[in-house]
Amino acid sequence: MGFCFVVAVVALLTDFGFRDYFVAVMKGVILSINPGARIVDITHEVPPQDVFTGAFILKAAYRWFPPGTIFVAVVDPGVGTERAPLILKTRRYFFVGPDNGLLAPAAEEDGVLEAYRIEVRLPQLSSTFHGRDVFAPAAAYLSLGVEPRLIGSPISQWKRLEIPEARVVDGVVYSRVVYIDRFGNVYTSARSLQGVSYGEVMCVETPRGVLRARYVETYGRVSPGEAVLLINSEGYLELAVAMGNAAATYGLRPGDEIKIYRC
Repeated sequence: MGFCFVVAVVALLTDFGFRDYFVAVMKGVILSINPGARIVDITHEVPPQDVFTGAFILKAAYRWFPPGTIFVAVVDPGVGTERAPLILKTRRYFFVGPDNGLLAPAAEEDGVLEAYRIEVRLPQLSSTFHGRDVFAPAAAYLSLGVEPRLIGSPISQWKRLEIPEARVVDGVVYSRVVYIDRFGNVYTSARSLQGVSYGEVMCVETPRGVLRARYVETYGRVSPGEAVLLINSEGYLELAVAMGNAAATYGLRPGDEIKIYRC
């Protein structure tokens, strides 16, 4: 097509893992179209088919990338069905992936300007690997400066996905587990503990019992093995165990309800 190769960042997020060849093949397709692309891995360890966790990670990560970055997110249990392959153009970025809610929290936070259903694809389109056949080529052409209107047709609607918010009733914080990191730290949907001072001990009610956790500024303020509550780097109220694994210790999983109140 006579494109000039340009340096563009393409950031990948999938549930493919690294055991198989899937991630490498997507990178190969992108580099075959634009050898000058700079490919960054956000993660490929999203739990299989877990669209919500993928969306949460994408929302947490995207804002730290330079303007113009093209995010390709593939957590796609509906691959090969009627769900649309999507480009969302926002104020600063492009988001490419399935229209199943995966892209929405990040893209909508940045501000969606235009949306497109992808029509460009590799000749040998499969029904099970749109990461290779649809999303990687679309991202590669975007990285060359091709306008999204030349890659797909405009649409006005896409699937939303809401990250739950906490609520406070009579001093009790009602929240949900929204993410668990590799350390077993439990992100809740709460953003603060209003009126609580550092050092106070709070009761944390989980589906598997009530525990006591100290509200602190950082993990090192308590002894190893002690449960803590703190505001983490993403601004979420987190339940952690110093030098331990809170999720495993208390049997917590994404979606669990957590109530927090003064003991």
